[in-house]
Amino acid sequence: MTAATRAATSRGRLTNPLRALLHGLLLRGLRAPRLPHAPGWHKSSSSGQGLVAFQVRGARGQTLATWLALPRTADAERPVPVVVAVHGWGANGSTLAAMVDPLVRAGIAVVLFDAASHGDSSSEAFSSLPRFAEDLGAVLDTLRRMPAIDSSRVGLLGHSVGAAAVLLHAARQGGTRAVVSLSAFAHPREVMERWLQEHHIPRRWIGTAILEHVQDVIGERFDHIAPLHQLPHIACPVLLVHGAQDGTVPLSDAHRLHAALRRGDLLIVEGDHDLRPSLEPHSGELVRFFGAHLHALAA
Repeated sequence: MTAATRAATSRGRLTNPLRALLHGLLLRGLRAPRLPHAPGWHKSSSSGQGLVAFQVRGARGQTLATWLALPRTADAERPVPVVVAVHGWGANGSTLAAMVDPLVRAGIAVVLFDAASHGDSSSEAFSSLPRFAEDLGAVLDTLRRMPAIDSSRVGLLGHSVGAAAVLLHAARQGGTRAVVSLSAFAHPREVMERWLQEHHIPRRWIGTAILEHVQDVIGERFDHIAPLHQLPHIACPVLLVHGAQDGTVPLSDAHRLHAALRRGDLLIVEGDHDLRPSLEPHSGELVRFFGAHLHALAA
């Protein structure tokens, strides 16, 4: 190792006592808030089909609160396609519940779940984009054992960090027919750099150490999990949806992601980062997108 390399490494990594202090402060500062569910939220449905609650055991031993809505026609003789939805940071599965009725009426099952340390799921020391993707994988593994679900016709829907997670899963695991990404960021390093700026943490020395430590903790390099770098590896169609007034993730991120798409399109809607108020007028477009790619029988 050259002297210049050693110097660069020392600037990016701290001594053990400082590292332990930084670790504790980061776990506290980056902990996702836990948004509670509204009482009885899963029982209301204009189609009369409530969500059935169950639990999924994750790969890390975590318990994931999960809900399933099936079309009335679904059974072992007529298994139906499914869309699995992944909420964003600090949210829970109910924040994507508005898509349940439109999809169920179109003959597509819907699964919502709370990522670990969110909603009604069990707690862990930290949350991360890769852990969101691992939780999604655990839910999909459970669905493969359900005779009413056609696991060869799977669609994914995600918001923000959840969108990055579904893109990561689709790129690495495959087996997905269609993806809808809501308010996705282009690169987690840029998200963290914005966080440093918001907290007035200088990028040099301490900022670099924080970025390196976060990557060590989550066990992945930012470049390896960035949606911008995952999209070229996703074979299925991807619909990117982004709010024109998004103050959290700039619209320019959506255009960069669109340029990296192999198959798919970009839908810009009126709204901020939380697209719940903006999706209702466009729910038909999302349902048609999923329907076009999920209702075709597997070859």
